[in-house]
Amino acid sequence: MGNPPELYYEILNISRDTPPKEIRAAYKTLVRQWHPDKHPPSSKNEAEARFKAITEAYEALLDQQENRAVFGARSNVADGKRDKTAERAAAAADAGGGGGAATTTTTTGGRAAAMPRAHSEKKASPAPCTPVREFKKPVYSSTDLGGGGGCGRRAFAEFSSYVVRKAPALERKVECTLEELCTGCKKEVKYTRDVVTKTGLISKKEETKTIRVRPGWKKGMKVTFEGMGDERPGCLPGDAVFTISERKHKVFKRKGNDLVLKAEVPLASALTGWSFSFRLIGGEKMSYSFRDEVIFPGYEKVVAGEGMPVAGGERGARGDLRVKFDVVFPKNLTDEQRAGLASILRACP
Repeated sequence: MGNPPELYYEILNISRDTPPKEIRAAYKTLVRQWHPDKHPPSSKNEAEARFKAITEAYEALLDQQENRAVFGARSNVADGKRDKTAERAAAAADAGGGGGAATTTTTTGGRAAAMPRAHSEKKASPAPCTPVREFKKPVYSSTDLGGGGGCGRRAFAEFSSYVVRKAPALERKVECTLEELCTGCKKEVKYTRDVVTKTGLISKKEETKTIRVRPGWKKGMKVTFEGMGDERPGCLPGDAVFTISERKHKVFKRKGNDLVLKAEVPLASALTGWSFSFRLIGGEKMSYSFRDEVIFPGYEKVVAGEGMPVAGGERGARGDLRVKFDVVFPKNLTDEQRAGLASILRACP
């Protein structure tokens, strides 16, 4: 027996060799995700279409498993291993054209639609929470499921006819300064998207959206406007997705929620004492003095709570400021300076 159309596996996001238990688990996850009652009006049409498609794909794969069981029972006749249950299944398959039961077809508006089958044999129970659909369930024979060339393609087209796809997302970057990511801001973005006219042609339309950047946001954060991306004939409108990017700062470098500040200190000051001042990311001035500390290469001073706000954390939560010192050594020394330094340093513990 042939396999069902690849679309079924694509919709359930599974591979062909997925076992029945995992197919059922994938189905349960997707119907919970795409149940129309859980979606706002703006995406309800998409949710309904996907909900129906997920259910149809799952039941089509169940039909395939039933057909496998029936044909497996028929093959046992040649081996002399068929029991009474298999005989009844094979007889039902012979009477129904290989689908396991009789199939009747009605025509509405010139298009054929398969009617539900009546099973005389006990049928495997459907997965829990299988929704009642508004459309008739197509019934596929062994050739319909992919083994009969044109019949398989017909089943694929029949299934695809009500799967509403979504246009690709329109993606743009929104550049923010480190200060804007620290304090939060509003960014007004303008972009052009494709829209489908009443005549089916595609035209350009200018859009303007306002993005509220929250304090502590990081580069890579995405803001999505559902249905405000490009449109394509026969598809649901795509989303407009804006990705936050960070402009390079001339003083600070961000690492997670921490800020890193590099400071150069002369060797003499590093050994004998040094004072320096700088401005925090918010503009406040801060000064530090080193009297009893020797600043060595790689020395780091941590200023707690003066880093970036923690997005989604407790109110007022912030990272740290890390001041990393780079000791500047002299490029040349006179013989007298070398002798003096050697004399002083030898006396150090």
